[in-house]
Amino acid sequence: MERYESLGLVGEGSYGTVLKCRHRESGRLVAIKKFMDSDDDKTVKKIALREIKLLRQLRHDNLVNLLEVWKRRRRWYLVFEFVERTLLDDLEKNPNGLDLNTSRQYLYQILRAVAFCHQQNIIHRDIKPENILISQGDLIKLCDFGFARTMTMPTDGGVYTDYVATRWYRAPELLVGDTKYGKPVDVWAVGCLLLEMLTGQPLFPGDSDLDQIFHIVRCFGNLTAHHQELFYRNPVFSGVRLPQCSGRVPLEQRFPLIATNALDINCLQMDPESRAHCSELLDHPLFTQDSFNIRFLDELNAKIQKDHRENSTLPIIGKTQRREKDEIHGKNQRRKDKKQSEDSEEKFNMEKEKRDKGDRDDKLPKTKAKQPSKPKHIHNTSEPLMSTKTSGAKTFDNAAKITKVDHGQTAMRSKLGKAIGIPEKGQIYEHNFLSDHCNPGNSGGGNTLTKKKPDIHFPDLRSSVPPEHKGREGMHSIVTETHYNSTNSLTKQK
Repeated sequence: MERYESLGLVGEGSYGTVLKCRHRESGRLVAIKKFMDSDDDKTVKKIALREIKLLRQLRHDNLVNLLEVWKRRRRWYLVFEFVERTLLDDLEKNPNGLDLNTSRQYLYQILRAVAFCHQQNIIHRDIKPENILISQGDLIKLCDFGFARTMTMPTDGGVYTDYVATRWYRAPELLVGDTKYGKPVDVWAVGCLLLEMLTGQPLFPGDSDLDQIFHIVRCFGNLTAHHQELFYRNPVFSGVRLPQCSGRVPLEQRFPLIATNALDINCLQMDPESRAHCSELLDHPLFTQDSFNIRFLDELNAKIQKDHRENSTLPIIGKTQRREKDEIHGKNQRRKDKKQSEDSEEKFNMEKEKRDKGDRDDKLPKTKAKQPSKPKHIHNTSEPLMSTKTSGAKTFDNAAKITKVDHGQTAMRSKLGKAIGIPEKGQIYEHNFLSDHCNPGNSGGGNTLTKKKPDIHFPDLRSSVPPEHKGREGMHSIVTETHYNSTNSLTKQK
């Protein structure tokens, strides 16, 4: 946050605050959404991560643009493009409602945004005036995806929480506690928005869930049989009778001055299956009867292009210093790891040459008997090393004795080797090829011939979703070679 200058509080909710800020270097205005301490509250953490994931996935001209994300001191910070006002601000300035043409322009863009989300199989679940941003050019931006979620397939038996959406815009299925709902909950909220834009007052301002149901029933009649069953099975309403419709007051009676085609837009249906899709509503007579959709589409495209030009001229917010340092450190570490890997490979090749030389020496005549000496740890090889070390003087003095092998002592040596785990001649070690390419740099360096504790390197999880996979270091495989001191054996034979 030290890179931004706070210009004041824009909004405050249950899970955090929204601040108007200015980027100190570029001067760009942004809105920063600061969540509460997300590590202690699982609900806050879930909402923050869900919003980040969905906003990175969704890109549309009528959706708010996410610019930057970071986490500091157990809090998530989301940086958005700054938009001047919300639909709630416009309604507060116009208590008698907006004119029909303005309402249609706003509603058309809201339907475009929601239809795009539904095409991506995502439901917003919190459509309300506060979450409808309006730019200076009257371009609509749907925001706040904290309650949004991706829908599962019906065959998967998806169950969702019913405690979503602000009460005044909550569909009947949400009010009775239905957990198997879908896209129609957004369509209901859009219908409530339209009437509120035209009248300046919320359509169903209930002060409790039960009161909200009463407002809806008084306007549209009794709930469906399925919703009534869910109501009486819901423990929240235990011992409470469902409000019954004694005298209906339909929308036409409540709002006689509103155009008929605005009242029958087919969003506010008690049965979710009877509500229209947002993509279908874009072709409703409210938009087509006077060719409004054709005229407004040209105007809307001009607004979108103007918005793109204005945003393209704004300075791009650069990377944070910490992120730059992390990248520099990462590059240096990769160079260091590469150099250590090359050094390790060079040492391994040198050891291999020594072992090959030892194998050639083994082709010389063997001594009669050998006793085990202290074990020496070496890297795994595909061939066992049975090198024989003798004093040069004694080897030539006893050449005749060396050529005569005592078969009894050879058998004894074979039994001894099995007892302590020494491979017989011709036995092959299991070879771990990861050990040939291990990076010893992260294990503290040191002699590659000594046994090391296994080092496991996990991918860097700080990157965005989906994380980019990085290589994983293997573990060294070590075998033990036991040498025999032929000089001592010959001395004992004497």
